Amino acid sequence: MNEDNFEPQVVAFCCRHCAYAAADLAGSIRLEYPLSLKIVDLPCTGRVDVRHILRAFEDGADGVMVAG
Repeated sequence: MNEDNFEPQVVAFCCRHCAYAAADLAGSIRLEYPLSLKIVDLPCTGRVDVRHILRAFEDGADGVMVAG
C-alpha cells in the first residue's frame, strides 16, 4: 500500500444523545465526513466495554474513539 494514499479506518462509539446527535445534525446540513469513519450508535458511552474496542481493532480498525 502506498503511504500517500493511506486513509485510516476509524470506529467511533457515540452516545445517542450527544455525539451521535451531532453527527446526525452534520449529515442533515450536508456536511461530509470520510467514508473510513464508521459510527456506532450507543444508548450511552458508559455501555462501551473494552471487548468492543478490541473487537474493532481485530476487525481491522486503525483507530477507535469513544465520544460522549
